Amino acid sequence: MKLLLRFAKKYTWALVITIISMLILVGAQLLIPWLVRTLVSLVTEQQLSPETLSTVTRLTLLALVTFMARGVVQFLRSYMAHIAGWGVVSDARKYVYEHLQRLSLHFYEDKQTGQLMSRVVNDTDLFERMIAHAIPDVFVNIITFFAITAVLASLNWRLTLYSMAPIPLVIISLVGFAKVVRPAFRRRQKEVGELNAVLNDSIAGIREIKAFNRESEQLERVELGIERYRLSMLTALRLMAIFQPFIDFSTSIGQLVVIFFGGQMALQGVLPVADLVAFFLYLEMFYQPIRALGMSWEHVQEAMAGFDRVDELLSEEPEVATPAKPVPLPANIQGHLQLYDVSFSYSDGETVLENINLDIPASNVAALVGPTGVGKSTLVSLIPRFYDVKTGSIKLDGIDIRNIELEELRKNISIVLQDVFLFHGSVRENILFGNPKATDAEIVEATKVANAYDFIMALPEGFDTIIGERGVKLSGGQRQRISIARAVLKNTPILILDEATSSVDTETELLIQQALERLMKGRTTIIIAHRLSTIRNADKIVVLEGKEIVEMGKHEELLKNDGLYQRLYTVQEKL
Repeated sequence: MKLLLRFAKKYTWALVITIISMLILVGAQLLIPWLVRTLVSLVTEQQLSPETLSTVTRLTLLALVTFMARGVVQFLRSYMAHIAGWGVVSDARKYVYEHLQRLSLHFYEDKQTGQLMSRVVNDTDLFERMIAHAIPDVFVNIITFFAITAVLASLNWRLTLYSMAPIPLVIISLVGFAKVVRPAFRRRQKEVGELNAVLNDSIAGIREIKAFNRESEQLERVELGIERYRLSMLTALRLMAIFQPFIDFSTSIGQLVVIFFGGQMALQGVLPVADLVAFFLYLEMFYQPIRALGMSWEHVQEAMAGFDRVDELLSEEPEVATPAKPVPLPANIQGHLQLYDVSFSYSDGETVLENINLDIPASNVAALVGPTGVGKSTLVSLIPRFYDVKTGSIKLDGIDIRNIELEELRKNISIVLQDVFLFHGSVRENILFGNPKATDAEIVEATKVANAYDFIMALPEGFDTIIGERGVKLSGGQRQRISIARAVLKNTPILILDEATSSVDTETELLIQQALERLMKGRTTIIIAHRLSTIRNADKIVVLEGKEIVEMGKHEELLKNDGLYQRLYTVQEKL
């Protein structure tokens, strides 16, 4: 709630206009019964005369002005409330997404994209009901309740006390409703998140679904998600459908009490008929805030269910964070990397790397090889601090990377992965992801270095060609070369290549290899290699097995050792 109020501060002006408009609206509503009371008194106490007709005319004009003013303030109340409500929603979504960006990669390992999208979009969407409806309505309805109570008391204080009979029942029902309906709303929000997750998987994996003829099974998953959401929604709506009639019934009891006692007072001459008529008109307005409070309470519980889920997300702390007092990097970074007794394990406790000691001088090329699952990708992920070492340390130019500001550290590292991710957009936009400030000339030069210029110019719209989600319109080799062009534009002293040529044909591999050789010049480079023939010229080949480094040296040296590297190389030569 503190977070919500912090967002709402920015829109105080809109909320103030909303509340003032609502108060004017309440005043207009209070005026109408007074006009009716005056008219009834005029009709019952006076004879027809020009003065009487003139008074009726004035009352009619006053009512007309009141109705027109009511229309204007209704517009202001609705529009200003939504300016504040959707403004808060927008700010909350930005805040939640910014928090997601700060979280470490480990957080995302067991999360579904659709679920996280639901937290950002669906759960924050409920904030609007709190800001635009619940808070102004509760505030104004409380004022309205006390204002009308004062008016009723001025007419007859004893009858006013009788009319308050159902209020304790309403309060008890509000408390009980909150305990029951809020969990129901949380389940509904959870189910819509699950549905989003299933739909995201189904649409993202549509090729695989078609390739394996799994349309019917996937349709069943989606239908199940839709059905579960429907049932959770109906559960919440059923509780709401019970609550509101109960509030209405409670207020009806109050009306029956007033009819009984008010009728007796009128018959006994204790209460004038005009006052009784006015009392009944005000009585409907007296109970209206109570009914409105019931509706607002529903909005509050819905919004609180969204708050709960957003709060769960915001309570997640990043495992990897920027140090409180970062050590600045020198202007001319060399790129000298040193790993001292590095060990790492994931949260499940399984150790992946043990006692890794590695020195990679500036501008040198180090290649990591070994069987699948020995931790090669994990090792290179420690350098940009996607994960932090459990023990030991990694230093860049003599500075522990945990003491370097995260943004500054990652600004000096380029990564080319085997599984290239391209965004939906143009070729130009994806290349500029490496350096948004690059000029057209620099983009062209980068694509030439990456051996990508020719195929880009052959595309229908060249650099402005839309490549689809994840670059679906391009081949694997083309996507890889665009990712290399991105890295060229970033122009960093450290380069990480994670099996960048393992999934392409021989001709494309040659083009990519040529591009990579140009990219590696003058940079400290770490290569994870699947094809050992591509790393013969590396300054240092590091062989991992069983969580540890078992061999290290140049290509020719390792072949003479008759160790794991020699066996892996011999097997590949025979293929």
